[in-house]
Amino acid sequence: MKESISIQDDELTASGETGFRKTGVPDISESPLHPRRKSRRIMVGPVPVGGGAPISVQSMTNTPTVDVNATLRQIGELAQAGCDIVRVAVPSQDDADALPAIVAKSPLPVIADIHFQSKYVFQAIDAGCAAVRVNPGNIRKFDEVGPSICKAATDAGISLRIGVNAGSLDKELYAKYGGPTPEALVASALKEARMFEDVGFHDFKISVKHHDPVTMVQTYRLLASKGDWPLHLGVTEAGPAWQGTIKSCLAFGALLAEGIGDTIRVSLSAPPVEEVKVGCKILEYLGLRQRHFDIISCPSCGRAQVDVIELAKQVTEGLKDIKAPIRVAVMGCIVNGPGEAREADLGVASGNGKGQIFIKGKVIETVPEDQIVPTLLEHAREIAGRMESEGAASGTPVAKSGPVVVPITGGTHPNA
Repeated sequence: MKESISIQDDELTASGETGFRKTGVPDISESPLHPRRKSRRIMVGPVPVGGGAPISVQSMTNTPTVDVNATLRQIGELAQAGCDIVRVAVPSQDDADALPAIVAKSPLPVIADIHFQSKYVFQAIDAGCAAVRVNPGNIRKFDEVGPSICKAATDAGISLRIGVNAGSLDKELYAKYGGPTPEALVASALKEARMFEDVGFHDFKISVKHHDPVTMVQTYRLLASKGDWPLHLGVTEAGPAWQGTIKSCLAFGALLAEGIGDTIRVSLSAPPVEEVKVGCKILEYLGLRQRHFDIISCPSCGRAQVDVIELAKQVTEGLKDIKAPIRVAVMGCIVNGPGEAREADLGVASGNGKGQIFIKGKVIETVPEDQIVPTLLEHAREIAGRMESEGAASGTPVAKSGPVVVPITGGTHPNA
């Protein structure tokens, strides 16, 4: 289980063991859809990236890094949501000076996000950051400072992230290829990779982000064919939560289903915790991460005799903190309800002002409509507790586990 984080004035403490939280995942993660692309492995603190390691989820804090308490508080929230790696912005000297305090108390490995000022790179390394995000294209005099950065990273035993976004493409490459095309982005990434490999540094991952999912997929496919670097997937500037989620699901789904990708960051114009939630669910639904609670509910339609939307909302909110892989089903009519309930660990078929509660396909009780939600939540917590005690939520894969389904059926059940 993830450590609980509490903030009191200038102090952040982690209950239980000190240091990084345990990820509870195996050293090698296979995809049920396609063999994973073979990539070399680097380390971001204790988190392996590439080489078949489980795909990690990243996010970035949006607090001023200089505000140590606020940043640590947000990192704690990200850890609780399932984040594996966190990035913090370092645009100023004050932010760079705050890094040692953040690194010392962070439950997640910290990546420093550095642009323009190479001196911050060395400060981040000295502060103990697990990795540094370096953009050679905008680091002043990188040809001169690049070898020193590589030596400092090597001496400290940390990795780097390099790569390009569509908006930061070198002007010459932009002109040569007529814009941020897949060929232009990959050419930029290969140029950067050579800068590091020519001085013997190989502990880096590459990102080639674009805001358009199709271009992004084409770019990563092309880059994946050029070498064995671990790849950081991302749709940059993806937009507000609903739009960015769709873009990320499309792009990540296409690439991960082909075995491409070693770590992901969902970029949303939304609180960072929402990025982590989306990223974790993408991996769960692709069979690439231990699944936790999920809810399956039917769309609203004219057959429903209950407010499916509200029921699903209440059940989801009531079970949002459940980590066990419980399958709950909430359906809205007789057409799908009973069948979904039979396949679930727990479910309800609702209609005629009442709901039949099922556990493993067997009706255990019938309750009035206003008691459906509290009854489901009570049973769900009991089942989740048993699963946790048996190790189902500890990171050990659950055999033949699928999504958690909460069926609420809104029609008349044949046994009603």
